Amino acid sequence: MKVYLATDHTGVDLKNRVHKFLEKEGYSVEDCGTFEIDKNDDYPDWISKAAQKVSDNPQERGIIFGGSGQGEAMVANKFKNVRCALFYAPALPTQPVNVEGDVSTDPFEILKLTRTHNNANMLSIGFRFVKDEDVYKAVKIWLETPDPTEERHLRRVEKISKLES
Repeated sequence: MKVYLATDHTGVDLKNRVHKFLEKEGYSVEDCGTFEIDKNDDYPDWISKAAQKVSDNPQERGIIFGGSGQGEAMVANKFKNVRCALFYAPALPTQPVNVEGDVSTDPFEILKLTRTHNNANMLSIGFRFVKDEDVYKAVKIWLETPDPTEERHLRRVEKISKLES
C-alpha cells in the first residue's frame, strides 16, 4: 500500500518524522509537500496534491497534517473517491459503540471505526491536539485496520460515493 503525505508549513517536521516511521514500517511513501517552512504557504495547495493521488487511487491511503486538521480534511473531502477522517487527541467514547451497548475504553476506537464503518482512505491529523507518540500509534492503528466487510457499512459507503459530483 502506498501512503501519500501532505501538510502546510506548520506540520513539516511532524510529516517528515511520520514519513520515516512509515518507511520503517514497510510502507511505500510519497511526500506531496510542503517541503519547507514558509508561513505564507496555503494548505489547500499541498493537501490537494495528496487528495488527488488518493482520488486517482482510492485503494491507497493519504495522511495529512494541519494545526487543527479541519481545513485540511475539508480540502481532501472535495475530491472524488476521498473519504477523509479527522483525528485529534484521544478521547474516550461516552456512548455505546455497538448495538449490544458495550462501551469501549479504547481512546483510539474512532480510528478503527473510520476504517471499518466508513472506509476512510485519508486521515487528517490536527497535530496541535495530539502528542507525537499518539500520532505514531494512531497512524499504525488506522493503516492496519481493514476495510469494511459488513453489508450495512458497504452500502453506506456506496451511498457516499453516489453523492460525489
